[in-house]
Amino acid sequence: MSNPLASNGPTIERVESWIISIPTIRAHALSMATTSEQRIVLVKITTSNGDFGWGEATTIGGLAYGDESPDSIKLTIDRYFADMLIGRSILRPALAMAAINQSCVGNYFAKCAVETALLDCLGKHTEMPLSELLGGRLHDRLSVAWTLASGNTERDIAEGREMIAARRHNIFKLKIGKNHWQDDLAHVRKICDALGEQASIRVDVNQAWDLPTAQKAIPALTEAGVELVEQPMRGADHAGARELRLLGTAAIMADEALRGGVEPALAICVSRSADAISLKIAQAGGLTPCRDVARIGVAAGLSLYGGTMLEGSVGTAASAHLFSTLPNITWGTELFGPLLLTRDFLTTPLTYDDFSLVVPTGPGLGIEIDEAAVSECAET
Repeated sequence: MSNPLASNGPTIERVESWIISIPTIRAHALSMATTSEQRIVLVKITTSNGDFGWGEATTIGGLAYGDESPDSIKLTIDRYFADMLIGRSILRPALAMAAINQSCVGNYFAKCAVETALLDCLGKHTEMPLSELLGGRLHDRLSVAWTLASGNTERDIAEGREMIAARRHNIFKLKIGKNHWQDDLAHVRKICDALGEQASIRVDVNQAWDLPTAQKAIPALTEAGVELVEQPMRGADHAGARELRLLGTAAIMADEALRGGVEPALAICVSRSADAISLKIAQAGGLTPCRDVARIGVAAGLSLYGGTMLEGSVGTAASAHLFSTLPNITWGTELFGPLLLTRDFLTTPLTYDDFSLVVPTGPGLGIEIDEAAVSECAET
């Protein structure tokens, strides 16, 4: 059998990107913004032998959440990254990403999309799933949380009950922080009372609180039945987050604090400012940096959660491949992004059943893009 890595291999001939817009099935309310449409950046890398790989970058909450937008991501890829990629061998994705990282600071979401496409190309060329390129799959299924974020308590309860009955989700994350903490507490308590015996309940504050508010709210939320509180304060406030950990209540999870990958993860570990970390391939700048973040967290004794930027099917599949290689994801994952969209852009959608996502098994990402659907949803 010939070695597919024995030669220089196919080279990159074309790099294309699109912004596609897909409405969500309902409004998705965060503390800083409400989303009713996802604008997704898709990247396609075509090689000299006619193969191609796909990547995705999706943001949430607009510029109120982070400093990259779909428009800036597409511009960065088209104007800066593409020229650095053309002519490179697809057998050396790490070398290509090293060149991009040396030339461009930040731009983590754009880098993630390109690295995903490069690894998809390599996986298809070597006929190996992404999970095997990333170290080897340990899980064929990943538990998946659903975020209850309609903004209406009774609607969230009804939605949660439907998910449990359908055996699609029995882990729920509630988006809070937009209202006064006592109003949010009343909202959370009702949901815990209605669903708590059948499900795990967590909350995500998206940095909305200051320390005094968090010190009052988190013990009350814990008493109501909340197990995990995600990013209650500004990501940079490591000292405050450490004080919250010392309350000994619900676990404190870092999310936005991890933007940038390895260095922020090290800062969290040194400051002991979290019990858990939310792994997001886009925030880390790609699959391999996100894997490094996971390893740092495990070495420091932190538990892991597989997070999402509400990606569509490409980013979700990429995340699933990485998360499937991690020995223990204590808090499960949140890879429900495609289910929040009114339409998919795969020929065969990802499989969700029995409270979990089935990790694709084919070469590369293991998915097939419906390019007609991409064209129909693409912004002009």
